Amino acid sequence: MNPLRQHFEDRGQGQVFRFFDQISSDQQEQLIRQANAIDLDEIDTLVENLLKSSATQEAALDLQPANYLPVPCNRDSSESWQKAHAIGSQALNDGKVAAFTVAGGQGTRLGFAGPKGTFPISPVSGKTLFQIFAEKIAASEKQHQCTIPWFIMTSEGNHQDTLTFFEENHWFSLSAENIHLFPQGTLPAVDQNGKILLEDKHRIALSPDGHGGSLRALVRSGATQRMADQGIEILSCFQVDNPLVQCIDPTFIGFHLEKKSTLSSKTIMKTNAGEKVGVFCQQGEQTCVVEYSDMSQELQQQTESDGSLSFRAGSIAVHLFDRQLIEQLGGDHDSVTLPFHLARKKISALDKSGQPSSIDGIKFEMFIFDALPFAQSPMILETLREEEFSPVKNAQGNDSPESSKQDQLKQFARWLAAVGIQLPTDDKAVPTINIEISPSFADCEEGFIKAWNNLPTPPKVKDGTILS
Repeated sequence: MNPLRQHFEDRGQGQVFRFFDQISSDQQEQLIRQANAIDLDEIDTLVENLLKSSATQEAALDLQPANYLPVPCNRDSSESWQKAHAIGSQALNDGKVAAFTVAGGQGTRLGFAGPKGTFPISPVSGKTLFQIFAEKIAASEKQHQCTIPWFIMTSEGNHQDTLTFFEENHWFSLSAENIHLFPQGTLPAVDQNGKILLEDKHRIALSPDGHGGSLRALVRSGATQRMADQGIEILSCFQVDNPLVQCIDPTFIGFHLEKKSTLSSKTIMKTNAGEKVGVFCQQGEQTCVVEYSDMSQELQQQTESDGSLSFRAGSIAVHLFDRQLIEQLGGDHDSVTLPFHLARKKISALDKSGQPSSIDGIKFEMFIFDALPFAQSPMILETLREEEFSPVKNAQGNDSPESSKQDQLKQFARWLAAVGIQLPTDDKAVPTINIEISPSFADCEEGFIKAWNNLPTPPKVKDGTILS
């Protein structure tokens, strides 16, 4: 018997090669490559600790609301915010910051065939999410006279399509040498008994290792070594589905450095107790994020004397990581690593007879916010939802392309109002004309006011206007 097959047989995972003699030689090679990449010691540990553990429930969480730096009424006149902005700007001038986008998702839920980053989302020109981010990064490079490397984590399923998209769009005028794409790590799905499942007779059922797996992927892909070689000390991390995100925020970077934090996060205030976002909490001496599904109704609805929610600091998956913390948590250090979580899901896999089936299976995932307890002086900074958070997750309703475009329009309208131009709006304050302000023109209100006032002859703003 092939040594690899024997190894899987000896470890109780021989079913992986159950149909090996029925498939072609090319398919056999594909299965062998997949099997060789699997760490059976890790799978055994996950099955033993998460699936076969006799513990039926975790201890009750002793939680308090986390502290955060609130947005002042007037940031322009706040000495602390101006100081932080200057500190962050200097770090950018010195070339110490890179951008990182978690972009493994597909546009399936949006009814879109392709990587989510290639989804068109701007109101007039239909710029894609990737193009919006590229233009924001380019604007920051121009403003701070620096180079900002951009690392993009894809998935096994969308890596080639994402790479082709960037190539066809000439890297959106950024330097191709400074954009680095790499796929996320995967782990095999298992059944209720811990047996590795097959997606097909020649393919193991693999799934991404969760957004926390991005830290392992950054190390294993060589991204952190590349950062070290370039003098990058801070990584600005954000998800691919949010066109309002500030890819590079000097003030955020400045507070991160001033507080000597190794992991900083942005928060928005929850709109209501039932909003389905993770919440920043304090558990003893540690800062953490608790998923809404893990928090009791009593805590979710707890209020302060002024009626505001006690647990109101929602996570929007925007972080600053020190490179050294990524190297520590994403490397091969058994004593310092993110925990895995077990997710029970229906998995498309073969049954014992080789027929396609929907099986009650297990996936193993890591969460990036589990890095908080390992961080030195974790810092949480409030931002405003209307300025920085309007994700595209659903085909319709909240967090949809329509709601995101409306939020973009409202942002553009606020910027124009700051220079004395009032757009017609409906009863929800959404402009009734479609306009667009490209990040290449301005990527924040302050920058817009400056760019607008520098125009020799400001244009008349009408339906279809694009400022770029």
